[in-house]
Amino acid sequence: MKPDEVLMQAAELVTGPRAASHGDYHECHQTIAALWSVVFGITVTAKQVAICMALLKVARMLTGTHNSDDHVDGAAYLAMSESL
Repeated sequence: MKPDEVLMQAAELVTGPRAASHGDYHECHQTIAALWSVVFGITVTAKQVAICMALLKVARMLTGTHNSDDHVDGAAYLAMSESL
């Protein structure tokens, strides 16, 4: 997949049907951060959640078989982290 295709698909994830089904990403990442904060006993921010989710996608790229979705999802998480 070409870089512009990855980025266009990532933009669609952040603003399209998946965004509608998952809810507002600010609220979602804040909720995840609150839950992780309790589990880990430290303060976790929404921005850190998005970055960690992108790193999860990188780990999958390094250990699994090729899956373009990992690149798209990783780009989407990094894009979202900019506004969290």
